[in-house]
Amino acid sequence: MTPRLLMIEDDRRLAQMVAEYLGQSGFEVAHAPDGEQGLEQLRLIHPEMVILDLMMPGIDGLEVCRRIRALPDELARTPVLMLTAKGDPMDRIIGLEIGADDYLPKPFEPRELLARVRAVLRRRGEPGAGAASRITPIMRFGSLEIDRDARTVTVADRPCELTSYQFDLLVAMAERAGRVLTRDQIMEAVRGRELEAFDRSIDVHIGRIRSAIEDDSKDPKRILTVRGVGYVFAKQQD
Repeated sequence: MTPRLLMIEDDRRLAQMVAEYLGQSGFEVAHAPDGEQGLEQLRLIHPEMVILDLMMPGIDGLEVCRRIRALPDELARTPVLMLTAKGDPMDRIIGLEIGADDYLPKPFEPRELLARVRAVLRRRGEPGAGAASRITPIMRFGSLEIDRDARTVTVADRPCELTSYQFDLLVAMAERAGRVLTRDQIMEAVRGRELEAFDRSIDVHIGRIRSAIEDDSKDPKRILTVRGVGYVFAKQQD
């Protein structure tokens, strides 16, 4: 089945270029010129992923992302790649805080967009053959349970809501429980590329994960901060 993407972008020429480029790589791209139409199409076609421009007339990309995350069931977990203004880290941080899975500053190379799209979809894919198929799908740390196959996280049987990217980040850290990891190492394990200089988005994601899985996010017991280095996922919990 051809993966279907939804691009919410008011620049029709850019949207057409993206649709043609991604179409050559096996994707079907639907287009909505504004946030309201984008949300309507999202409900109709249930895309594999949304490519969302931040700056649009009417409701902007941040509000669209908020509304997507407030939708019921699977629609709320639709991956969102946000297109942001070049050189504005605040846009990226806010976008990640409200649930975007990844970001790409404008102007961008189509090849990088394709790589980002594939990476997000790969993270959401079912476990494949090889080493991944031999990994126990469920990891347990005290009352915390991470199910790789179902892509769910629970604490004492309470479901924890995470974005696709945050789930993969949590899995990457849990697989390396007890090891102190730098931000670069964490991001490399999840996305396959190093952090940009001064990029603090990993801290935003960690904060969101803590809010979901910790009893007290201000006094975390599962994901610990190692000052001056990074983070460590605790082996012994509860």
